[in-house]
Amino acid sequence: MAAKIMQGFWAKTARIILRNRILILLLIGAVTLFLGLQWENMRFSNSQANLLPDDHPVNLEYKNFLNQFGEEGNAIVFGINDSSLFNPDNFNRWNKLSKQLQAFPEIDFVISIDNLQELVKEEDAFVMKPLITSEIKSQAQLDSITNHLFNDLPFYEDLLYNKETRTIRTVANLDKDIINTTVRKDFILEDLNNLIEDFEDETGLDVHISGMPYIRTMNSQNIIDEIGKFILAALIVTSLIFFFFFRSIRATLISMSVVIVGVMWAFGILGLLQYEITVLTALIPPLIIVIGIPNCVFLINKYQQEVKKHGNQALSLQRVISKIGNATLMTNVTTASGFATFIITDSKLLTEFGVVASINILCIFLLSLLIIPIVYSYMSLPKTKHLKHLNKKWIDTFVNWMENIVRNKRIEVYITSIVLLVLSIIGIYQIDISGSIIEDMPKNAEFFEDIRFFEKEFDGIMPVEIVIDSKRPNGIMKPATLKRIDRLGEVIEDIPELSKPVSVVNLVKYSKQAFYNGIPKYYQLPTTQENNFIMNVARKSEGNGNLLKNFVDSTGQTARMTTFMRDVKTERMEDIEARLNENIAKIFPADRYSVYMTGGALLFLKGTKYLVKNLVLSLALAIALIAIFMAYLFRSFRMIIISLIPNLLPLVLTAGIMGFVGVPIKPSTILVFSIAFGISVDDTIHFLAKYRQELIANQWRIKKSVYAALQETGVSMFYTSIVLFFGFSVFVISNFGGTVALGSLVSATLLFAMLANLILLPSLLLSLERSIANKEVFKKPQINILPKEETVHDDEE
Repeated sequence: MAAKIMQGFWAKTARIILRNRILILLLIGAVTLFLGLQWENMRFSNSQANLLPDDHPVNLEYKNFLNQFGEEGNAIVFGINDSSLFNPDNFNRWNKLSKQLQAFPEIDFVISIDNLQELVKEEDAFVMKPLITSEIKSQAQLDSITNHLFNDLPFYEDLLYNKETRTIRTVANLDKDIINTTVRKDFILEDLNNLIEDFEDETGLDVHISGMPYIRTMNSQNIIDEIGKFILAALIVTSLIFFFFFRSIRATLISMSVVIVGVMWAFGILGLLQYEITVLTALIPPLIIVIGIPNCVFLINKYQQEVKKHGNQALSLQRVISKIGNATLMTNVTTASGFATFIITDSKLLTEFGVVASINILCIFLLSLLIIPIVYSYMSLPKTKHLKHLNKKWIDTFVNWMENIVRNKRIEVYITSIVLLVLSIIGIYQIDISGSIIEDMPKNAEFFEDIRFFEKEFDGIMPVEIVIDSKRPNGIMKPATLKRIDRLGEVIEDIPELSKPVSVVNLVKYSKQAFYNGIPKYYQLPTTQENNFIMNVARKSEGNGNLLKNFVDSTGQTARMTTFMRDVKTERMEDIEARLNENIAKIFPADRYSVYMTGGALLFLKGTKYLVKNLVLSLALAIALIAIFMAYLFRSFRMIIISLIPNLLPLVLTAGIMGFVGVPIKPSTILVFSIAFGISVDDTIHFLAKYRQELIANQWRIKKSVYAALQETGVSMFYTSIVLFFGFSVFVISNFGGTVALGSLVSATLLFAMLANLILLPSLLLSLERSIANKEVFKKPQINILPKEETVHDDEE
């Protein structure tokens, strides 16, 4: 009953499409125009990707920190390690650069040698005096200043200079109101980069630039630059492969037109929903090309088969829609389901990716189903030379090779599958999880090399913040609390991957040094007796509040301690976090203090681990959805298991390869499994649906049905798998490690899935024929998603 209803539905759909061709084309044009107008609403992400839900405790702590102390990742750092800097002309030019930076309205304040303030004691008060008061005239004057800086001002060590390598650094803090806006991007790409280029041209010095705002801006620009590259590469690769298979310029141009309209719709939907273009959503347009071309392959291949059989164009187009439409719909639904499972994650980044990708996959199905038959209806019938590909000997050789394996070497197939499964499980246990912010960034980019420079010279650029709440007003400045903060600072200094921390303790130590006339050996915490005198002087000093505001909140109850982390492996990062938490618990009693760690580096680590957990659930949901679909289609538990095996085995193989070659689990690579599963199961649906039809046509003769299904679907499955393989392979041209891994892993998985569906799946059907060849299974109402190929039954139709 259900089969007849669906056959009637698609026959009626075919009539509607072919009788309203002009109206449908006008509607497609109108929708395309409307979505094209939405492009102006597209915007690229200016904020750091947050993988955690808004109400997650780690996120709440981070937001609380930002409310108390402002944006933590708003510093851009400039560094030079060159002895040529220490001549008067270049040094004066470096100081001039600091003044130029300060003149920009986008810059909140600049800390540099040019405006470095030295804390000194005059009478009964501390005052800040500039280290440099005028332009440097001689080498002797410069040497005196630098010696004083390197030897007498430990407060600025690792902030403005590295004493051992004599590297000099300038820190420019951006206005926190522009950190997550396009103003930041425009300022850095235009004003700032031009300013640095001018300085380098004048002095011949190489300036290293880093800091989270700069890294995010340059990384985002790389994403923007790659979108066009991906779309062009995907179009070229898929069109060449399509032409190679069909040897028809007309068919190739029609297919390219379909996917180009699909790409226009993808951008329009992004604008309509006002989603930001991120490193994930930037992949959607080329994905639409790669996924859309197989739709064109099935529809055009079916059209040409029909033309070859009877030469009647109207009947051919009607059968393309009525017989392939439902099959293509079901395969696109399963693919969209693989992407839609990302919606259940609480991550905004993944949810938006899942929404847009799944909508656009269904849109590209609709476009291909409408445009291809309508356009062909206005054209002449394909010529004989365009139908030659249907009889290519090398394709027949490939299909016969697979059939021979299935007929004669099923035991070898099972042994090979089991061996690969065991090896893959071993590999899976070697997979690491990566929570590194910079791991996927382009390694050959100049800004990435500058990250490594600052890691070497100043122990990293990724901020880690420790917030200490003393639970009482002015409790931070108590000597006991300062000593506890200092003890924690010593723990941090003992960890080689962390930079020397900066906190209110540094200022208090500097105050004692100033109290003792700037003698460096007194750069230490005051004793209880000294503390009374020093604090008394500090209270009389003008501007003391301004010095404290960066370290302590306005109530004096909460303080921050800032350190910077190198790019380290996730396991090491977790070890560092555990060690710090252990010492925090020892140093700060829970009944008297509330202490927590936050910062961009830890936020990304927690987000990655949260993501892995959620994506495992999304993959499980994808598998469950496909299983339900198979259950509805075949009404047999055994068929569900048989259909899942050739699709799960490739996922396990890919995971095993990741373990053996050292590709970690991270936000980019974890996407592979849901995407690949949603796409690869399409081949299973095509094969099993055809197998079911052959069973009915051949009076339940299993072997004949399996071989007939293999011969019939093998060519189309091979075509589409090759298109998908090379289509996803275009992502390997990316500068981003995660995108390269995504493309290569999905390509490999789909190739494994094709072989599994064409060899392992038929083998299982033949081996278990007595268990599954039950007429009652197939007599129940089912959706007829793939029609019988017209042989002797053509005349009856």
